[in-house]
Amino acid sequence: MRQYVIDELSFLERDNIESYLKRTLKPGPMEGIFWLELPRDLWSEAQQGHDKCAPFYIAVVLEEKALKFELLVRNSDNMHCSCIARSTPAQRQFVLDFADRLLEEEMISA
Repeated sequence: MRQYVIDELSFLERDNIESYLKRTLKPGPMEGIFWLELPRDLWSEAQQGHDKCAPFYIAVVLEEKALKFELLVRNSDNMHCSCIARSTPAQRQFVLDFADRLLEEEMISA
């Protein structure tokens, strides 16, 4: 799977990131997983018209020493639809902008 990874997090950096994620994102199905929702204007052609599958998310996974952004656009229920696909360039940029904002606001140097 393609993903964007920020690793070598210190204990304090991880705590700051976890706090930020809990304040800004929807919690996922397991501890350490969060959902970054894609705005409708960033939905790909494959996702247009799939309102029954919406909302669409990027999974954000917080581990002990790493933060991972999966570059697969999915919904929270059905993984067997044609609208589930790799992120587009615009969707990837949205993820990178979110990650940059998180790192800047929480003063993470990793």
